Amino acid sequence: MRPTRTTIAAAACLLATALTPTATASASPTPPPTRTNTLAAAATALTTNAAALDLTPAQTPSVRDVIVDEDGTQHVRYDRTFRHLPVLGGDFVVHLTRSGTYKGADRATQGTLEVPSTTPRVKAPKAADLAAQALRTANPGTTLSRLLSKPLLVVDALHGAPTLAWRTDTTAKDSLGNPVSRVVLTDALTGKQMDAWDGIETASGDGRSLYSGTVPLETTRSGTSYQLKDATRGGTYTGDAQNKTDLCILGICLSRAPATLYSDADNRWGSGANADRASAAVDAQYGTDQTWDYYKQVHNRNGIAGDGKGSYNRVHYGNKYNNAFWDDSCFCMTYGDGDGTTFGPLVALDVAGHEMTHGVTSKTAALTYSGESGGLNEATSDIFGTLVEFHADNASDPGDWRIGEKLVKPGFGKAALRFMDRPSKDGSSPDCWSSSVGNLDVHYSSGIANHFAYLLAEGTGTKVFGGVEHTGTTCDGTTLAGIGKEKLGKIWYRALTVYMTSSTKYAGARTATLSAAKDLYGAGSAEYAAVTATWSAVSVN
Repeated sequence: MRPTRTTIAAAACLLATALTPTATASASPTPPPTRTNTLAAAATALTTNAAALDLTPAQTPSVRDVIVDEDGTQHVRYDRTFRHLPVLGGDFVVHLTRSGTYKGADRATQGTLEVPSTTPRVKAPKAADLAAQALRTANPGTTLSRLLSKPLLVVDALHGAPTLAWRTDTTAKDSLGNPVSRVVLTDALTGKQMDAWDGIETASGDGRSLYSGTVPLETTRSGTSYQLKDATRGGTYTGDAQNKTDLCILGICLSRAPATLYSDADNRWGSGANADRASAAVDAQYGTDQTWDYYKQVHNRNGIAGDGKGSYNRVHYGNKYNNAFWDDSCFCMTYGDGDGTTFGPLVALDVAGHEMTHGVTSKTAALTYSGESGGLNEATSDIFGTLVEFHADNASDPGDWRIGEKLVKPGFGKAALRFMDRPSKDGSSPDCWSSSVGNLDVHYSSGIANHFAYLLAEGTGTKVFGGVEHTGTTCDGTTLAGIGKEKLGKIWYRALTVYMTSSTKYAGARTATLSAAKDLYGAGSAEYAAVTATWSAVSVN
């Protein structure tokens, strides 16, 4: 195992003691602050620095996440409300020294976050109607049923000056009974649509899986049979949704498609073929296992939320449903079977890593799912979904820098959903940043960050991964060497969990990753220089 800095320091200390018998033993190092100590210090910092953070008596901050580094440096992430209304773009991260001294803060937006009045001129029913029409417009030629809208009054600080707005979650069923969703942001004074985005964050014993071969599984004995439930990873389990969908009204799910827990008599699951419904369940459970292990072993994150709690999977959801999604409200992953023409079942390993990373993002930076922030949200899932695939080191699904290559059918017309070495190969994603990137669908605006990630890890030139040729080129014609996948993952994870906020755009991602590289490797390091050069190579300066 590669030694950590702590291990190396301990070894050096033991060597010094052995060579110098007369040396006196140093005092035991002070343990890092506890969560309780960190929260107390952060609360004091908020009071002392309220003016700098534009906190007023009308605002209430609430803790979303706490991180304590090995050296004792502390980072507390907050959301805030104004007169009890959620403030979009009001989130911030407070940074403290080991002793609890305030170092500074990263804010999603600067300046005042208050509005003159919290009384809307556009009433909730009108906002609901406008959002419903936006959902219809986003799904042309589709007959929608069970269309429901749930408006929430908020203060929006993400689109310029703080504005009283309705954030409306709108859901419906398409003609096949599968869910469609849209989040619409409407000016509560004028009725003008300010923004809109997809409400579902998507990727377009042993078991014999569909895509990853025969894989080991941790299961739970129950009487004379076994359950597809893993007590070693927070109780994660996989169930059969029986091709049903959820019934949700006004954003509240009255019933969910069942997750009937899989059981088996001999602890050997699936056949590797679609005809056996347990085969897709094997892929889903394996993908959850590998994602859990990646975050735990590489980033010391204990589960999606960092609290040791396992999520669960629902497979065989809907009717020929060409999608997979993570849902925070149930803390679960849901997989469709695909239509069999464009996609097969959407339970591929990198898709599992991608979707569950949306859960990690929601518990940390909570990147808004629109514009450049939405592109970074999607890219974060692509980056870590890819790193999960490499970390699994599965010969049946070797690591590469393509997304969803296992599940696409010849009818899709492309070998994968996305291509990180050169995103433009999908026909829609840009390789290089421009001022129009924020107008793209988030699955395409992710291209710049995906391109950055590939180049930072692998550099330029032609290389082969997973038996497939990859070619990295830059927007400025430079040649890059790459610093490796491990360092890419470390830098992006720290940037996501410590520095990015809900409003981070590409310029902010550059700053966040440079701050992360400085923390991890030093401002004068080759890694810091590589991050600088690679952002320039995708036209983010």
